[in-house]
Amino acid sequence: MEISKGRRMPNPRQGQACPLFSLGRIYATPGALKLLNRHQQTATTLLARHARGDWGLVPPEDVAANDQAVRDGFRILSSYAVGTTTTAGRPEVIWVITEADRSITTLLLPKAY
Repeated sequence: MEISKGRRMPNPRQGQACPLFSLGRIYATPGALKLLNRHQQTATTLLARHARGDWGLVPPEDVAANDQAVRDGFRILSSYAVGTTTTAGRPEVIWVITEADRSITTLLLPKAY
């Protein structure tokens, strides 16, 4: 972690302190809302991470694609673990997708895509 003027600099994997782009109108599928509710989590936390550039569980090539999408105005996709792992040993996941024109951001389960 870099130190600058006595303050800790943000971990690039955790995103920036301020939003990098507009989320537009926010939508969520019933499945995503049900999963969040079941684990007593809120969409606000995931949306804040997404807007700050913390892309969650995406692989390095998707991190690079998202970083370019912020700069060039393409669609942005983040993936976040919610709650505990399933019986298959994988976390339950919610995707957050912001459209290229930044008019809409949707929270959904991957199977709803």
